[in-house]
Amino acid sequence: MDTPDTNARTRDAHEVDEHRVEYDADGTRLVGHAYVPADAAGPRPAVLVFPEWWGVTDFPRRRARELAAEGYVALAADMYGEGAVTDDVEEAGRRSADTRLGAVSRARSRAALQTLLALPQVDADRVAAIGFCFGGDVALELARDGAQLRGVVAFHASLTTGQPAAPDQLRASVLVLHGAEDPLTPPQQVAAFQDEMRASRADWQLVAYGNAVHSFTNPEADTAGIDGVAHDAVAARRAWQAHLAFLAEVLAPPAD
Repeated sequence: MDTPDTNARTRDAHEVDEHRVEYDADGTRLVGHAYVPADAAGPRPAVLVFPEWWGVTDFPRRRARELAAEGYVALAADMYGEGAVTDDVEEAGRRSADTRLGAVSRARSRAALQTLLALPQVDADRVAAIGFCFGGDVALELARDGAQLRGVVAFHASLTTGQPAAPDQLRASVLVLHGAEDPLTPPQQVAAFQDEMRASRADWQLVAYGNAVHSFTNPEADTAGIDGVAHDAVAARRAWQAHLAFLAEVLAPPAD
């Protein structure tokens, strides 16, 4: 894996340093974006951010920056290679189908995790992963694979998997934030996920937000023109706050 590129840092209004990171997974060059609190002193808890199927657009990068403003080191991860993004539904569908589950997903998400862990400001014992839609499934798959994570958060994910967690395999605590009216993640998929979590004996939570559908956290969701996809400002605010409380719990420093 390549050493993260820490050149060309910039400082934003929220006292967060941003830099581009380049890394490799099985010969594919990946380009992510790291966000570090400007006053970071000593190792800090860290969060890996997996994007929607559009790629590493402004949305996941804003979320990663917001996490850095909260005091976390954050990395917005590239799952497509070369930092590719798209606004075309068919292209997004093709790209995500190849990288949401399976060996490619595991290799690229693992590479992103190792890149985050290699940052000098990161406390390797206090790391979580979050993801939105496609990225929520990637985060859950990384946890199912036994990655070194304290917690995972999936915002409006499909919750399907080809590799259900075995009993006691999930080391990470799990939080799923779901739109109760999401037609792309119907009740039977939610029920199957809950059955998987029970069978795995994981520490898990699932919160369903009434009236919310798919992609409810993204302010630009309505512009995609996809049925069952829409922003919900109230649900988005509640979900973000719930996830911050979860991160504060699972990434808390060890008790003296």
